[in-house]
Amino acid sequence: MAEALKIDSNLSYDLTDDRNLLALVRAARQGIKYEAFKSIADKSPFSTDEWSGFLHLSERTFQRYKKEKRTFDPIHSEKIIEVILVYNKGIEVFGDQDKFNIWLETQSVALAGLRPKELLDTTFGISLLKDELTRIEHGVLA
Repeated sequence: MAEALKIDSNLSYDLTDDRNLLALVRAARQGIKYEAFKSIADKSPFSTDEWSGFLHLSERTFQRYKKEKRTFDPIHSEKIIEVILVYNKGIEVFGDQDKFNIWLETQSVALAGLRPKELLDTTFGISLLKDELTRIEHGVLA
């Protein structure tokens, strides 16, 4: 079984438990330290260029964050957490990290011919991916 990406072992996406959602809010507000982000990014299938696109930050800004050991602003921290949560949900649904990574790269009829990872740059796109993963999980395929 694949290991989920983690910033904090207590953070998970469970809509039935407000405490978990409040922990996510706190984590986003506190900001994600570059070192924690780098650890996650290295375990993810996404390149620095892709993360840069998801977060709407230039690669030069990433280099500055690394050099200065900065903490991401809340808006970028929230997006990092959202990407991690949808990624972990995908591994859970597919039961295999490699299968999920292939799905992320494959054009989807249900997603208007886009590759799922192309939607990770907006909250709306992430919401679409979560909905699609829920449909897959329940066997409702488009």
